Amino acid sequence: MAPYASDDSTHAGEADDLRVGRRRAVRYIVPVTVMGVAAATIGLVPALADSGDPDLPKITAQQLIEKIAASDVQQLSGTVKITTDLGLPDLGGLESGLLSGATGDDEGGSSADPSTKLTELASGTHTLRVAADGPDRQKLSLLESAAEYSLIHNGKDVWGYDSASNEVYHSTAKQAGAAESVPATPKDLTDEALKAVDDTTSVTVDGTVQVAGRDAYKLLVEPKQSGSTVGAISVAVDARTGLPLKFTLTPASGGAAVVDAGFTQVSFARPSAATFDFTPPKGAKVTEGDGADAPGGAPAPSKGAKGDLAGGLAGLDVLGEGWTSVATFDTGGEGVPSAGDLPDAGGLGGFLDSFGDKVDGTFGSGTVFSTRLVNALVTDDGKLYVGAVTKDALVKAANAGQ
Repeated sequence: MAPYASDDSTHAGEADDLRVGRRRAVRYIVPVTVMGVAAATIGLVPALADSGDPDLPKITAQQLIEKIAASDVQQLSGTVKITTDLGLPDLGGLESGLLSGATGDDEGGSSADPSTKLTELASGTHTLRVAADGPDRQKLSLLESAAEYSLIHNGKDVWGYDSASNEVYHSTAKQAGAAESVPATPKDLTDEALKAVDDTTSVTVDGTVQVAGRDAYKLLVEPKQSGSTVGAISVAVDARTGLPLKFTLTPASGGAAVVDAGFTQVSFARPSAATFDFTPPKGAKVTEGDGADAPGGAPAPSKGAKGDLAGGLAGLDVLGEGWTSVATFDTGGEGVPSAGDLPDAGGLGGFLDSFGDKVDGTFGSGTVFSTRLVNALVTDDGKLYVGAVTKDALVKAANAGQ
């Protein structure tokens, strides 16, 4: 970054840069929010392997929630299968361009950056190997047809390695630890879902099931409010440890699950310490990420668009409550870009034109981008409304927010 100057022309340049940055936020916010929210929500969730209904002692919903909260599994390893169906239209190969634009890969980023790589979990079926040994050591490996991506937290270091490109991403764990970046167990996802449990929620025990050879109770969480895109969340909870083994989210619109993920094999033995060892392979390109120490002890540089996007989210507000709450903020842009606005986006503008649904209300006019779970409204004056709510609920929130 050039030295800061204080003349008027520099201030004008900075204002232009800010407008460009916020415009870039508008360019990428809709598809990245739709895909990125889903990926971030999935975490290390667990699908499958039901085989009979075990005979277990009766338990109430409150007792089962308390059992999950008290679960303290520190060591595990296993295989997780995740299937995600958000109902996104075919991006025609635009995914990599969208994600690199949002994370700064086009400005010296890395294909091994987990903020890019793990968004692949937002669609399709994937197989993961997971391992954990306490709060300071976790590993997730995404198995691909001819390659493997690994995300490793070991002490103060977080490593991402993409074998296909032979690229390495390194970050230093912050004071709170790196567990927030590398979820250790499927419990993380369930904890997030249970935060929504309040007077707007129905919670019941829906029988028993076997997952990966383990006896489990089924916890059923359903919104009472109308307007949510969430139909129900079903969690298979290990009867012995209280650890969530399977997570299934079905949409209010019906059909296949939006997220169906679970352990196909699990062990609670301590993994070998060598599981979490990592040294960058010879010849690998190593990128130091935010929060890491760059060579020579200097702070690592920021990554451009990623910072711009974070800055644009600083003014986020939440409208409503419970399952129909809607997040909103002003992007500072001018609505949704069209094909003509984005000559450098490889067809992204045309995709947005075909994907969006024009709407009107007392808020003015805008475009709704819909999936089976997360919907987003971008108004023509650059305000964003996003949530797990229907299109009508988004328009209602935008009208109320005026």
